[in-house]
Amino acid sequence: MTDFSQLWDRYQILKASQPKLRVRDAADALGVSEAELVAADPASQALRPHWNDILSQIGHLGPVMALTRNHACVHETTGDYHNVQIDGKIGLAINPVIDLRIFLFHWQHAFAVTTAGARGEQRSLQFFDRFGEAVHKIYLTANSDVAAYQRLVESFAAPKTVLRVDPPEAEAAELDDEAIDKAGFQQEWRSLKDVHAFHPFLRRWGVSRQQGFRLAPEGQAWRVLPEAVEQLLRRAAHIEAPIMVFAGNRGMIQIHTGPVRNVQIVGNWLNVLDSHFNLHLRTDLIAEAWVTRKPGDHGVVTSLELFDDQGLSLATFFGERKPGQAERVEWIKLLGELPVLERADVA
Repeated sequence: MTDFSQLWDRYQILKASQPKLRVRDAADALGVSEAELVAADPASQALRPHWNDILSQIGHLGPVMALTRNHACVHETTGDYHNVQIDGKIGLAINPVIDLRIFLFHWQHAFAVTTAGARGEQRSLQFFDRFGEAVHKIYLTANSDVAAYQRLVESFAAPKTVLRVDPPEAEAAELDDEAIDKAGFQQEWRSLKDVHAFHPFLRRWGVSRQQGFRLAPEGQAWRVLPEAVEQLLRRAAHIEAPIMVFAGNRGMIQIHTGPVRNVQIVGNWLNVLDSHFNLHLRTDLIAEAWVTRKPGDHGVVTSLELFDDQGLSLATFFGERKPGQAERVEWIKLLGELPVLERADVA
């Protein structure tokens, strides 16, 4: 149980000493979840967990910034939030800019948050899982409809009650590689016809993504240096190659499709700073980077996948490709040029 008043007082003291500290990092420093710190904000408004209804009304707000993150990667796209479709606990929103895959099994808490800043008030809707970790945030822009936002908040407002969050869960241990029928695994890998079948395929075999890559058929998965992602983004920007960037968490995957242009390094952060797409990636938290070749609906689909030291997926990069079309030659070339880990480094 969290005493909101005491927590908010502690946060104000911390914020006074570190004015630029982000809420997520402040929550870590205070030993609470981000959801608890947001709930402690006197200006935050709790919302009823009517996910379908809330998401279906975001389109009325006009252009917004959608933000989905994990602990090492922040993915931001700015555009219209239309075409939300929910089937049970799984949904999607496919738009020219805001492109989402939604997993409502993991949504637990929601707040409307108003924050005072140098540029005026910043309004947002923030959604959290049962561990108090943010799954998705929606920020109003200068072109958003503030009155529509206020009507939405009033429609779903709920009394603010004691917030209960679950402690983090330990990741399940992998089976030994030797316990997997490697020949059978590789045979089924080769028989796949759709890249979307890859995750169910791994689940049937009870292996993680990285373990699956270790067991992959020859030439279908190999490790590259973690700094390969910077090379990939810079070269893709140089030749204006359209790419796809997937990032997220257990409750949401957010996708950018198109070129990247403004690639910058600031400290440990690799950034893409474009008009409708921003990416912020903690390069010091990339423990493994894999290039993989998976069977698709029209030939092989090649990607770069990044993981932290616990095996959690941070971000995945594909070349832009329409269903029924082969991969772009320039994308295959870009991945083929990435610096490969020597086998002695892999062991």
